[in-house]
Amino acid sequence: MFNNCKRMSTIASFLLVIALLAGCSGKSADTDTSQNEGSKASGKKKVEIALWLTPQWKGVFDATEPDADYDSFFKYAADKFAKQYDKYDAKVNVQVVAGDQRDELLNVNLNGGTPPDIFFESVFAMGDYAHRGALVPLNDIVDDAAKQDIDQGYWDNVTYGKDKEIYFYPFSHNPGTLAYNADMFRAAGLEKEIGGENEIKTWTLDEYNNILKTLKEKLPKNTYPMGLYALNNQGDTWNLAYLRSFGSTFFDNNGSIALDDDKGVKAAAWMKSIYDAGYTNPGAESVSSNDANAMFQNQQLAISFTNSILFNNAKADMKAGKSQKFDIRLANIPSESGNPLAFTYVVGASVFKTGDAVKTEVAKDFVKFFSSDPELVKASKNSVPVRSSVVKELKDQYPLFAAYDANAPNMFSFTGNVPGYSELRQVLYPELQAMYVGEKTPEQAVKDYQSKGNAVIQKARENSVIK
Repeated sequence: MFNNCKRMSTIASFLLVIALLAGCSGKSADTDTSQNEGSKASGKKKVEIALWLTPQWKGVFDATEPDADYDSFFKYAADKFAKQYDKYDAKVNVQVVAGDQRDELLNVNLNGGTPPDIFFESVFAMGDYAHRGALVPLNDIVDDAAKQDIDQGYWDNVTYGKDKEIYFYPFSHNPGTLAYNADMFRAAGLEKEIGGENEIKTWTLDEYNNILKTLKEKLPKNTYPMGLYALNNQGDTWNLAYLRSFGSTFFDNNGSIALDDDKGVKAAAWMKSIYDAGYTNPGAESVSSNDANAMFQNQQLAISFTNSILFNNAKADMKAGKSQKFDIRLANIPSESGNPLAFTYVVGASVFKTGDAVKTEVAKDFVKFFSSDPELVKASKNSVPVRSSVVKELKDQYPLFAAYDANAPNMFSFTGNVPGYSELRQVLYPELQAMYVGEKTPEQAVKDYQSKGNAVIQKARENSVIK
């Protein structure tokens, strides 16, 4: 009796599985039939593409929207695109990937021949894929209207090689500047050096040196004029800017490091001199950029590095009572010439080589669409717009946008778009550490950085498709 019951139970379970499979199969068939019928009805071929992004902002235009998530904007953009697209019946599948998993996932899929059609990310993080030949140029979807609306400095950040090939379509950016505590400036008698609330103040290097000296003399014990850090490769961009402060172009016309001259050595010597004079936090060799940022928010530093995201987060934390309130303002990185130094992290889309010409066509069309549609480009307000037209429209609501936009002509491309930049980041901070602890002179640190850095670039150049 028991065996018969067991047999009946097994047969019933088997039939249930068959029924479920049949149900799933039927649903899939219905879906496919519906899609095919829809495609036939429209008279257009159905094409599906994949778009990946790392978390950028929540919502279509604002994080306060109902059910706002990191994929909201691209789902909305994809729907709008499909409704007006006359070439194909296009569907965009959107996937959010964690920033720390980006390269692993991309490499696995590239090796397997299944990369995403589009990736939306900071250009700084994606440049090596252009050199590897994994991306397609986008010059054919960049028109004159876009070139006129987006400053050349942003295009310089996304253009590679002697053929001037554009591999990323700029959408927004995250500009890097200095931040300073205006309350500490006032307490030190430096009122005349304070810029407006919506201004990016520019100081000459002489003015800046005087600011540091005065702050050193007037600040309370255990507080310091300026933040310096060299623990790891994070925040390397500001150190790269300081090394340009005496006029060095950093890279030559061939894309090699050319820092070992009077201008580069003077800049390194200046960094060491302000450190030795106590104008910065002590122990820079063991301080990270995160440490420096925390010290600034705790009012242990009068001047530190920032970008638009860090700046807005700091103000939000103050408003929410998560950190001490103070008058935080922005300044450019100073230079000897008086011309300010500025850089930015451009964010935009790239298109991967998939071997499918139709998918590549659709991917390019979608990138151009969401990067230029008058409504969609307003989402760039979630960082900082690259388009002057968007800045003009939103400047009353976001007054700092105008200051960032006016600063665009002062930008330099901190990566130089050279091959192997991600590895090159590992070369700088050990040399700065050696300089700060006195193991190397500024001259020797610069010389060794240039030698080791150019070896990295040369090795990567041999494997680069970009010449």
